[in-house]
Amino acid sequence: MYATTKDLLYRAANGGYAVGAFNAENAEMVWAIIAAAEECRAPVIIQTTPGTLNYLGPGYFAGMARSAAEEASIPVALHLDHGSSFELAARCLEAGYSSIMIDGSKLSYEENVALTARVCKAAGDKGVPVEGELGIVGGKEDDTHAGAIKYTDPAQAADFASRTGVSSLAIAIGTSHGFYNTAPILDLDLITATRKFVAIPLVMHGASGLEDEIVSRAVGLGMAKVNFATELRGVYTKAVREYLAANPETFDPKKFGEPARVAVKELVKSKLAACLSKGRA
Repeated sequence: MYATTKDLLYRAANGGYAVGAFNAENAEMVWAIIAAAEECRAPVIIQTTPGTLNYLGPGYFAGMARSAAEEASIPVALHLDHGSSFELAARCLEAGYSSIMIDGSKLSYEENVALTARVCKAAGDKGVPVEGELGIVGGKEDDTHAGAIKYTDPAQAADFASRTGVSSLAIAIGTSHGFYNTAPILDLDLITATRKFVAIPLVMHGASGLEDEIVSRAVGLGMAKVNFATELRGVYTKAVREYLAANPETFDPKKFGEPARVAVKELVKSKLAACLSKGRA
């Protein structure tokens, strides 16, 4: 069933679990994410980045993902991840996305507030929730270069939530996008501190590569949505390479697409367990 993230995340925040949010690049990954969630009986969020939408536009992706979601027996939301502009957010809203993130974290604080509030107004007119970001989650994802980590100020988070009207908030606790070369220095206490200032659900970016036990600890402290992207791309590509190495004569994309989507499905199942969301649909 097609859902918005607002209801999903408030249930998660109140229920002590997180909704897993997984970036998809194609039909195989959409299938894998939903199939894993069906097996786990867990709500789930499919996400696309601006880089993905430069490859396949919002209308194409929304049609595919929404059709799959409407056939599913568990709640599925379609979310713009790291929306880079008001214009892209508007295109996704028009295409039928059920959730939007606008990332103004690289702007000045006042510019971030203004952009996020503008997107919230446009999305609110369509009944679509918006995720904002305060602080900077480091690393690189697709075309997004975040730069150095800047930890979120909990008191500023309260002001940001009040002035923008966001439905959820991504906070920076020391995670980064992409694969980790060294162990990240996480401030998990910042989750508890921020929850004292804001009532809306909190979001954790940059979870790919973190140990499942750390993800579960963050969820237990109050993260209601956890994002995974890089690991999915990694297992997908590894499965394709292994299949083609063993079957070099293959030219039918469905042949090497099948092991790739199975590999993604198994990874998503393990991440849903880390999010403590199995059986929550």
